Order: sequence, then C-alpha cells, then structure tokens
Amino acid sequence: MGEIAALSTALCWAVAARMFRILGQNFSPLALNFWKGLAAIGILLVITQFFLPPVSLSNSAIYWLLFSGVIGIGLGDTFFFQALNKIGDSQSILIAETLAPIFTALLAMAWIAEWLTWQQWIGIALVLFSVDVIVKLQKRDETQIFELSGYIYAGLAALCQAVGAVISRDILTSTGVDAFNASQIRLLGGMVIIVLLMLFMRQRWLPTTDNARRTWKFFIGATVIGTFAALYLQMVAFTYTKAAVVQTLFATSVVLSLVVARVLGEKVNSKTLIWSLMALIGVGVLVGAEHI
Repeated sequence: MGEIAALSTALCWAVAARMFRILGQNFSPLALNFWKGLAAIGILLVITQFFLPPVSLSNSAIYWLLFSGVIGIGLGDTFFFQALNKIGDSQSILIAETLAPIFTALLAMAWIAEWLTWQQWIGIALVLFSVDVIVKLQKRDETQIFELSGYIYAGLAALCQAVGAVISRDILTSTGVDAFNASQIRLLGGMVIIVLLMLFMRQRWLPTTDNARRTWKFFIGATVIGTFAALYLQMVAFTYTKAAVVQTLFATSVVLSLVVARVLGEKVNSKTLIWSLMALIGVGVLVGAEHI
C-alpha cells in the first residue's frame, strides 16, 4: 500500500505540475502556494471534522507535525522556488530529486534507525540515475546556468524535504494518527512560513486574470489533485513504507510527467523512453526488496 500511495503521489504531482505551470501565468509562486494550501486545509477540515472520529494527539506529536510542515512545505518549497529563479527548472529538479532520497535515507538511519537493504540501495541508485538522465534529456535549452547560490538553494530544498519526510514517518508510525489529520497539521505549519513570506515580501495576494471564474475553477482542480490528494497519499506512503523508499518513488514524477505528455499527444524521444523503462525497473527492485 505504501509504494502504491507513493507512486500515486508522484502521478498527482506530474498531472498538477502542468496545471500549476499554467496558473503560474496568473499567480506569483508564493501566492499560488498560499491559495493551494488554504484550499487544501479547507477540504481537510471538512473531512476531519465531519467524517472522521475525533483524534487525540499529544502536544509533542502536534508540534513535531507542525515543525515538519514548516520545514518540508514552508521552507522546502520556498528554497525550491529560489533555485528555480537562479538556475532554472532542469538543474533545480536534478539536484533536489537526487539529494532528497539520499538525505532522507541518512536521516532515517540516524533519527529512527530505519536501515535499508543492499537491494533497496541498488533500486534507489537505478531510479535516481535514470531520473537524472531523463531530466538532462528533457532540458529545454543548451545554455548552462551556473550560479552557486541556486545550487545551494536546491540542496537546502532537498534537505528540508528529507527532514519533513523523516519527522512525518516517525510521528505517523509512533502515534497511529490518520493521514487526513496528519496532512492538515503539516499544512498548517507550512502555511505559517508562506504567510510570513507573503507579508515580508509584500506579494500580490490575488491573481491577475481576465477571466477570474475560469482561473479559480482551474485552480480548484489543480489543488484537489496536486495538494489535497497528493498530500494525503504522501502521508499514507510514509505510514506504510520506509521514508527513503517513499522519497525515491516520489522522484518518479519526472518519469510520469512523460506519460502525461504522451497522453496529451506530445512526442517523447526514444532515449527518454529507454531511461524511463530503467527507472521503472528500479521501482520494481525497490518494491520487491521491500517485501523480501
């Protein structure tokens, strides 16, 4: 169940990325992050208050989940946006998606004594190497952008993802809290940072659009897929599967975005398809090794 949830999360991100890229023409990055977080919290609030039994969590568990959201969602997304502005999407994804699973594996071993087998390390290496090659093949232009601060921001984004992942895994397995409530608390933590940044940077809160109704409808669809569903599935994945394995499977969103492109009628070159197959073999190794 954990591996299926992780791959479903990656698929949600792949679909939503297309939608959020379009919405990026109307919203600033921080404003988009704010509104999608607020909408997801609203949906989760309805579910947790009216459809689920009350949950009793210690103050310590709540604080840790909030902290996980502050680091993983609030700071992690902000650092990634900074990297995008400095070195572009290809290099940012390359650094963040490569380092996040490695950082997660090391932190999980140190923090919660969660060790990986040698077969799992092979699976992780195969997935990450294949994803890296695909990112390079899909690079939009040949200009090499090198700005040290951009690579630092991408590395920090990966580290924040790892910290958020390991804390979530620890709390989910030790308390038994359901994925809906855990997602809601993490989002609240992330929203704190986003709101502070919006105020500090004096960002525009509302979108610039000629058709507000169409923009908000499209936004709701993207939020349901990319934030609400993805965050819930992410918590399910961390509940049932090792943090490093989950973080690696998230990286397959790069591969799944190619599937989305193919469905939409876009051409995908043969080399990319071959490396996508290699990434899927790596996923198979990871899933198989988890159940040996």
